[in-house]
Amino acid sequence: MTDIDASTLYGTLNLLLLQALEHEPGHGLEIQRRIERLSEAALNVEEGALYPGLRRLERDGLVTSEWGISDARRRARFYQITRKGRARLARERASWLDTVRAVGRVLRIRPEEVG
Repeated sequence: MTDIDASTLYGTLNLLLLQALEHEPGHGLEIQRRIERLSEAALNVEEGALYPGLRRLERDGLVTSEWGISDARRRARFYQITRKGRARLARERASWLDTVRAVGRVLRIRPEEVG
């Protein structure tokens, strides 16, 4: 799979970060790796976007954080999605799906063409 240009996904960082935290908390590097793994290496959230994004989500009450020790035995801030964050994730996921469907119709992409 080819890398996706960051400008293509402008505005989706919150959605990606919240999705990466949906099932379990994680520290920054874990979150970054989850997104990369789930996208089959097509998406790489750079640190310069990752940490400001996580701070913004925390400021907005969508995630909480606390200090802990990572598997590498280093001090790390662990993030966890809140109830408010789960509600936002559901809304943003639905909105993204509507957008994908609309763009697909314009581009005349058949459902079987999408992996």
